[in-house]
Amino acid sequence: MSTTVPEKTARTGRSGRTRVGRPHAAWALPAVLFFAFFAIVPMALAFYLSFTKWDGLTDPQPVGFDNWQRLLDDPRLTQSLWLTVLLTVTSWLFQTVVALLLGVWAAGPQRNRAILSAIYFTPLLLSSTAIAILFYALLDPNFGIIQKDTLGSTSGAFLAIVFVGGWQFMPLHTLIYQGGARQIPAVLYQAAAIDGAGRYRQFFSITLPQLRHTITTSSVLIIVGSLTYFETVLILTKGGPGTDTAILPYLMYEAGFRNYDFGYASAIASFLVLVATGLSLLLVRLTGFGRMRSTREGM
Repeated sequence: MSTTVPEKTARTGRSGRTRVGRPHAAWALPAVLFFAFFAIVPMALAFYLSFTKWDGLTDPQPVGFDNWQRLLDDPRLTQSLWLTVLLTVTSWLFQTVVALLLGVWAAGPQRNRAILSAIYFTPLLLSSTAIAILFYALLDPNFGIIQKDTLGSTSGAFLAIVFVGGWQFMPLHTLIYQGGARQIPAVLYQAAAIDGAGRYRQFFSITLPQLRHTITTSSVLIIVGSLTYFETVLILTKGGPGTDTAILPYLMYEAGFRNYDFGYASAIASFLVLVATGLSLLLVRLTGFGRMRSTREGM
């Protein structure tokens, strides 16, 4: 009587240890195709259109580097780039500080923590457009909760954009910090408590160092997200008052959908991609995220 030996899924080396085979590359194919179709192809198409003159109806006409030269000579580029960088830095400071504190708190054993966290994460379920319309109504000088033309002043409009964007996306970063804080070994806090370290000393000496890679991950998401703000600016301020909130994505919208100059709009979009990629790579390089090692080594 013969028996069938099941196929082995692992190999045994000379040392007698069992080695598990590597996962087949085909498993990653759907994700690669999805990313290529919805990210790589549109970016390549926009880069191609940046070297053409196209109104969205007729066939694109090649113009060489005319759109790029026009972009560099555009006096609005300097202001829009400065506003975009300022919005990115302000959003990073606002969202990182608040999300970090809330995430560390949400990782603790406080009473009703789960219920409060669930309520706080509600903005993640709403779209950017719906949130912008909601705050536009709340900030209306005639019928809103603040009887003041907040969106009519330069500082008020800018801070409103920062706050609305933070209100929407801060729960995501809070969730990231909550997951990171839960991975910190409790033995570190126990040892610190034995040595007499208080809550604040434990936060700055244990929690922050252990979350350094989490901070880098969150920061990259905030920077890329801030560089692509659009719906909030369009609905709340329309780039105003004047051009005081006309960031690069809004400049791209005006060129493409108001002036029907999609070639120039594609140049702005390509420039924005280069800026976002450069800042992300710089952040990863400066923080050593690319050489990331486990923060739990030796435990």
